[in-house]
Amino acid sequence: MNSSNYILQICQSAQLASKDISIASLEIKNNVLRDVINLIRQNSLQLLEANELDLAFALNKNLDSSKIDRLKLDQNKINSLITSLAEIIKLPDPVDKILFENHLENGLHLKRVSMPIGVLLAIYEARPNVTCDISALALKSGNVAILRSSSDCFNSSKFIADLFRKALSQNSLDQNIITFVEDSSYDAVNKLLKMNKFIDVVIPRGGKNLIKSIIENSNIAMFNHLDGNCHTYIHASANYDKARKILFNAKMRRVSICGATETLLIDSQIAKEILPLIVDDLTQAGCEIRGDDLSCAIDSRIKLASEDDFYTEFLDKILAIKIVKNCDEAISHIAKYGSSHTESIIAEDKLIAQKFLKEVNSAIVMHNASTQFADGYEFGMGAEVGIATGKLHARGPVGLEQLTTFKYQVQAICAIRK
Repeated sequence: MNSSNYILQICQSAQLASKDISIASLEIKNNVLRDVINLIRQNSLQLLEANELDLAFALNKNLDSSKIDRLKLDQNKINSLITSLAEIIKLPDPVDKILFENHLENGLHLKRVSMPIGVLLAIYEARPNVTCDISALALKSGNVAILRSSSDCFNSSKFIADLFRKALSQNSLDQNIITFVEDSSYDAVNKLLKMNKFIDVVIPRGGKNLIKSIIENSNIAMFNHLDGNCHTYIHASANYDKARKILFNAKMRRVSICGATETLLIDSQIAKEILPLIVDDLTQAGCEIRGDDLSCAIDSRIKLASEDDFYTEFLDKILAIKIVKNCDEAISHIAKYGSSHTESIIAEDKLIAQKFLKEVNSAIVMHNASTQFADGYEFGMGAEVGIATGKLHARGPVGLEQLTTFKYQVQAICAIRK
């Protein structure tokens, strides 16, 4: 396979397919997604068999447990894919929405109208569900998706992509609206990242090293986050029962996802009372706890943390703890060590909660909620292509609306500028 010719052909075909999906009606797009649901149901056993091949490959490579967790499919996860697709079908068409309209004195009738971005390139690791999420969201928002998975989930991802391509054909649409890159070499990725003539946005889903590499090797616009170093802050006004339940869920529900809490901040006024209770909860669940000097002095089960621990996205049963004086110190800690992903305050004081929500500069800020809610499906978006932590265009869960841009449509009877 000539890598250069192969990648060029994929990109040219994707660009041609872009017109086909950009003008497709809501009915046709939803019909494709309904057909995908039926195909997944009909082929679920074959999908699980493809996933078994990926799991065997991953185990042979000694992948860490967090990647295995994201990689593994079972019937429940397949049902979740179907549920997500059904939710996306229910959502309104994000294309051709009038976002702003004005009749101006100069004779112009101005409209700002939503439109698809164009061609999306998704590069992702050990996440077969991403194939389904990105394909569905791209299709419904009128975009084309070029999918390049890591070798870890190659078989599962290709199987899902092929189901989308079959559903597109069944609805007389260009199969290349969804394209799976079968060349798994690094050379193919590097060539894709240089195709700014054809590709409009890159969507990376994976570890920090993957995203850094993409940033360094491409000048194509990107929705990205480097990591999910999320914080939960327990304020002095917190209800202890709520705090324990929320924090336990935020850390332990699934330690391998980017919305898992990695650092706990606790006000010094309540630390001696609540910290031993939290340590009880977490140690019984097998979580290692690393804390600052103050927290170690309160509970001997806590290991002394290094400064690097407060910068770390563990993606494991490890939690860092810092005792803070007040909300201002908590906000300062998050600003220094955080990754602008998701932070939560547990507090009954509504004024303090509002201060936290306003002043913490992250993509998602929460009050009395687990950070594990940082998810497009939980936000009512059906699914997401990722969590964006930058500040331009899309921020937080990137769903249908974030996969559109806009244009100005200007109409007049006979407008001549003076």
